[in-house]
Amino acid sequence: MLTRLDAIFLILSIAEFIIGMLANAFIGLVNCCEWVRNQNISLADFIFTCLATSRIMQLLVVLFNSLIMELSSPQLHTYKLAKSITLLWRITNHLNNSFATCLSIFYLLKIAHFSHSLFLWLKWRMNKVVLAVFVFSLLFLIFDIVLLESFNDLLSNVSNFTLYIEQSKTLLVETLILLSLTCLFPMALSLASVLLLFLSLVRHIRNLQLNCMDPQDSSTEAHKRAIKMVVSFLFLFIVHIFVTQVANWLLVMLGNHMSAKFTLLALYVFPSGHSFLLILGNRKLRQTALEVLWHLESFLKRKNLLQLSR
Repeated sequence: MLTRLDAIFLILSIAEFIIGMLANAFIGLVNCCEWVRNQNISLADFIFTCLATSRIMQLLVVLFNSLIMELSSPQLHTYKLAKSITLLWRITNHLNNSFATCLSIFYLLKIAHFSHSLFLWLKWRMNKVVLAVFVFSLLFLIFDIVLLESFNDLLSNVSNFTLYIEQSKTLLVETLILLSLTCLFPMALSLASVLLLFLSLVRHIRNLQLNCMDPQDSSTEAHKRAIKMVVSFLFLFIVHIFVTQVANWLLVMLGNHMSAKFTLLALYVFPSGHSFLLILGNRKLRQTALEVLWHLESFLKRKNLLQLSR
């Protein structure tokens, strides 16, 4: 029998899942339709599509975990099931962070202007650089999975109250810390992208002022949009990392406790909220969304008129 708090948790989980699915499915659908129509896709749209796909998978994993916690009997909460859900969560979360980091690198190389030979070399090989960043992040994913296996083994030992439990808990804490360190790579790259974009914007505005030109040109606006997108990702990413660590600690220490459940609700914010920001920050996606809303509003008005005429 579900309690009132359990029902609220379940309703909020489903609502956040639907909101996130709408945003990410919209991004994927728009880019895939244009890909089929033009028989070609830009690097930015490809990253957007991959990011939306990984977030759809992540939302499915989080929703499945929420449903298992609420609707299944305690007998079904087996070690193998928890291990499988945790593995799927780590993989989808890592892919989500990797594609978002690739998007930050793309904004940096596409928009920023520096005369340094290394930056120009990277800018001319932008597609290969983005691919290299993604491949390198996959190496972190392998390291993450190896650590996760150690984490699951230690968790099994602690839950079975084996010998040397204090030593096992110490190793468990160390493993949790190491798992959190795998997030430093995308965070460092995104932070570097923000700083370099801001530096490029400052230098660009200063050059325009020295030449007595309007500081609000198209390049300045592109810099500002890119900085807003990367800063929003970085902010939500840091919050997401913090919430993930808190949720991990609560699940390990308290198990299926209500505080751990409601902490899991915050895990929907990053894959859902950042996707809406991407729609608002991308001209094509924003215009398409406005067209869809306009057609939906027109359909509802016609439907109301038909009902009134009857």
